[in-house]
Amino acid sequence: MIKVHHLNDSRSQRVLWLLEELGLDYEVIRYERNPGNRLAPPELLKVHPLGKSPVIEDGSITVAETGAVVEYLLDTYGQGRLRPAAGTEDARRFTYWLHYAEGSAMPPLLLKLVFSMLPRRAPGLMKPLVKGVANKALTSFVDPQLRTHVAYWEAELARSEWFAGDQFTAADIMMSFPVEAGADRAFDASTKPRLRAFLDRIHARPAYRRALERGGEYSYA
Repeated sequence: MIKVHHLNDSRSQRVLWLLEELGLDYEVIRYERNPGNRLAPPELLKVHPLGKSPVIEDGSITVAETGAVVEYLLDTYGQGRLRPAAGTEDARRFTYWLHYAEGSAMPPLLLKLVFSMLPRRAPGLMKPLVKGVANKALTSFVDPQLRTHVAYWEAELARSEWFAGDQFTAADIMMSFPVEAGADRAFDASTKPRLRAFLDRIHARPAYRRALERGGEYSYA
């Protein structure tokens, strides 16, 4: 049975969702973030040298990084499901969005989270200075980047119902976390009708709901 080393409030929720979509049996091994610094616990270092989640174990095989895990599961168990036919335009879009989700979309969202948290965590006398630096970074760099990305997502969903074409694929699973996190900290979903519709569609999928039952509700704060 596939083992998923699952960290609460993390991107590993997407791995559970993919496993549910594929109808595979799996075991969830849970880890809780440190409530003080929101970092993963040291126990994850016993699973992978970076101490990050998600990591899966499939017999003697260990795979880390969400995109790599998704590709492994599709290659090993997908039987052509949740990805477009090779050599098609949709397949090229699929590969792009699969890697874009972590490579381009998540870094500014992570910066938004970090700079938003800094003033709250700064020592008392340092709070005004830290707040000024953080706000400058947000307004001059992070927020403009996020507006560009969000506008791009909205425009791409005008081309097709899903990110890689007219059919739901694992690229949409990968993009779910950036879009959900973006709706939480980067844009008002009521002003982005295509992104709001995308979120409504994924949240209505039975496999998405089953994964939440297995992994637990998660937040982006």
